[in-house]
Amino acid sequence: MRILLHRADGKTEPWIKDFARYLPDAEIEIWHAGEKCQACDYAVVWSPPEAMLAELATVKAIFVTGAGVDALLKFGDALPHNIPIIRLEDAGMAVQMAEYVTHSVLRYFRRFDEYEAQARAGQWAPLPQHLKADFSVGVLGMGVLGTRVLEALAPFGFPLRGWSRTEKSMPGVQCFHGADGLDTFLRGSRVLVCMLPLTPDTSNIMDRTNMCKLPEGSYIINVARGAHIAEPDLLTLIKSGHIAAATLDVFRNEPLPAQHPFWQEPRITITPHISALTLRRESVQQIADNIRKTEAGEQVAGVVDRTLGY
Repeated sequence: MRILLHRADGKTEPWIKDFARYLPDAEIEIWHAGEKCQACDYAVVWSPPEAMLAELATVKAIFVTGAGVDALLKFGDALPHNIPIIRLEDAGMAVQMAEYVTHSVLRYFRRFDEYEAQARAGQWAPLPQHLKADFSVGVLGMGVLGTRVLEALAPFGFPLRGWSRTEKSMPGVQCFHGADGLDTFLRGSRVLVCMLPLTPDTSNIMDRTNMCKLPEGSYIINVARGAHIAEPDLLTLIKSGHIAAATLDVFRNEPLPAQHPFWQEPRITITPHISALTLRRESVQQIADNIRKTEAGEQVAGVVDRTLGY
């Protein structure tokens, strides 16, 4: 068995060592631009260059080292539809995402963002406490990661809401689905957490129209993709006070350019796409298990439906 590996950062040696541990019979072929690769059975990639498509079109399956697949699906029909694309399911990302979102929600609920600004200005001024009953948290996207975030928030007693494309249910969570349910979901969410996959249907889902449906003084947390947010609209609504603050981990252009106006807006908290880092060992172990299942003709979790985009 031969696996074609591509890492944009060039750090392939640790991945090779982990594959040797979890799939010792596999030979690892490193893709290099301009070099012809030997025929491979599987490919392991994240955001492959267009020059790699010829090799990707001949494998049995493509494994993506993340939960999102928009960086691969952007190539459209250049990848034959008969080749399965298999994304990671959790692999250590869910608990990281839950930590990040829980911290962000609590920071806004306890007004720590405002206390941080006061401390920088040398001010001592206790603020009125938010009422928990009025601090509903709505999670856009109830997949593996979104569900884990809702589970993490549950012990704190916030009113929890979830929205998904199709109907779902979860104990302790008020669930909404489809286009008809989105409006009601947004109007009742004081904190909006975006955890959606990026598809043509979800691009710019947080535009001025939808963000204006949120209650006055709401908060936005985006840990999905930068293209979910219409950036000029967010800036306008923050300056007007309709959106009280935002925590953003993902952006349309990464790294976020130094001249981007988000850097100058103190009510926007910026982190460098670290809400859920890929854990290499857990990822390799999951991919190795799925390769063995594929070879045995067994069903594999995480197969992408290209028509849905996830």
